[in-house]
Amino acid sequence: MNQENTQIVATFYKFVSLPDFADKQELLLAYCLAQGIKGTILLAAEGINGTIAGSRQGIDAVFTYLQSDRRLADLESKESYAQTPPFERMKVRLKSEIVTLGLPEIDPNQQVGIYVSPAEWNDLISDPEVTVIDTRNEYEVRIGTFQGAQNPHTNSFREFPEYVEHHLNPNQHKKVALFCTGGIRCEKASSLMIAQGFSEVYHLKGGILKYLEEVPAAESLWEGECFVFDERVAVRHGLEAGSHELCFCCGHPISEADKTSPHYETGISCPYCFDQLTEEKRVRQQEKWRQYQLLQASQEE
Repeated sequence: MNQENTQIVATFYKFVSLPDFADKQELLLAYCLAQGIKGTILLAAEGINGTIAGSRQGIDAVFTYLQSDRRLADLESKESYAQTPPFERMKVRLKSEIVTLGLPEIDPNQQVGIYVSPAEWNDLISDPEVTVIDTRNEYEVRIGTFQGAQNPHTNSFREFPEYVEHHLNPNQHKKVALFCTGGIRCEKASSLMIAQGFSEVYHLKGGILKYLEEVPAAESLWEGECFVFDERVAVRHGLEAGSHELCFCCGHPISEADKTSPHYETGISCPYCFDQLTEEKRVRQQEKWRQYQLLQASQEE
């Protein structure tokens, strides 16, 4: 890897009371731009959530700037690397929630579940009295999850409260263990479930990514790959790049097995969008794919 041109991709979040969050927008945007940083940062009264990319020096400068606010002094990040810039611009957005559950009154700053380290996670989810729940969306669960975990079959995190209401009962599900990609959804999901009367709610600290980083493959209870929201698409143990890529048409992660489907056509469709492909849309998609190939060829010259 060419270290000189390597982009550092930093993902971070923190639930913390930021009543002055709107005042931070313009100054934070200007500082990131001055450091050559691109990506997206969300600000809300409940905290901060972002993924940014840039040089080592630029990323470090932005984190020094963020941590100069004592409320963010312990802000941590997870880092990966990219050979080309994964973002086109820098955005700092004001939101009602930094991860959208649709219930702003659910505040992890007030209450949250019990953190479980990756080293302790296997023992917890192997307990037959523990109900293990994947809080991620359907397309994420499909390519990998923990053994025995329940799939809520949600298309967005907003649907999770309905799943809890219809499928879980505090009197029956005494111990619940939640997990997600990096930990942020689980913090809010655990806060929701505690508010609804669930007494023992655990969640994986650092999420699946921390588990895959720290737990040896030989000891792992993880099956498949983990979808990530960057150019790698999915990762395996040790956070090595996985085998999935994104469908050029619909953006759904597709595996090597998906490519053997009669509904897969490079650049045009995949098994997850084939049934929505009208003839008119096919023609438009063929042109988009042609233009993309021309662009790639010109960049390689």
